[in-house]
Amino acid sequence: MKLLRIAPLFVLTLGFAAAQERDFLTGDEIDQIREAQDPNTRVQLYVQFAKVRVALVQQLLSKEKPGRTALVHDTLEDYSHIIEAIDTVADDALKRKTDLAEGMKGLAAAEKEMAESLQKLDTAPQKDYARYEFVLKQAIETTEDSADLSSQDLAARAKTVAEREKKERKELQSSMRPEEVKAKDAEEKKETEKKKKAPTLRRKNERPADQP
Repeated sequence: MKLLRIAPLFVLTLGFAAAQERDFLTGDEIDQIREAQDPNTRVQLYVQFAKVRVALVQQLLSKEKPGRTALVHDTLEDYSHIIEAIDTVADDALKRKTDLAEGMKGLAAAEKEMAESLQKLDTAPQKDYARYEFVLKQAIETTEDSADLSSQDLAARAKTVAEREKKERKELQSSMRPEEVKAKDAEEKKETEKKKKAPTLRRKNERPADQP
């Protein structure tokens, strides 16, 4: 697999972030996600970000270099969070009955390819393998699980998501006092009304990106 060229600035950004309480995305990536209101676009952006992380790990492990282990570990950890974000965005979109066909196109294949790339790294351990073994195996498992989800029929997955949400809501309400349930329902209703009244920059009669 041809490696992507990783900009030195990107590597330095990740290295600097490792010394702080890190977000799993860079500042520029966060801005791109915020601008992409359409879940289809968000899914595709996350796929791009994930591929960059895989390429970076491959590049780092291609040469023995002091201090690389921490960056390999953190990059793999961030990668897993990105894959999880893909599943979260997809499930949330399906929950809101958004057409996700465009975003899911080719997703399973891309995730399977990334999983295979990570598996190759796992079967060719480096001297510092023990220090990133856990996050590497976790990344592989997370990707394989996500690829299985991405391969599902969207209608079937949407039904599963709805059933899970209904079950979780029922379990939560069963552990709450009647007045707490009433207060929560009122809060959710208030939040829904707030979203409806929120100011918008859309032109008249223009629908949001996640609505048909």
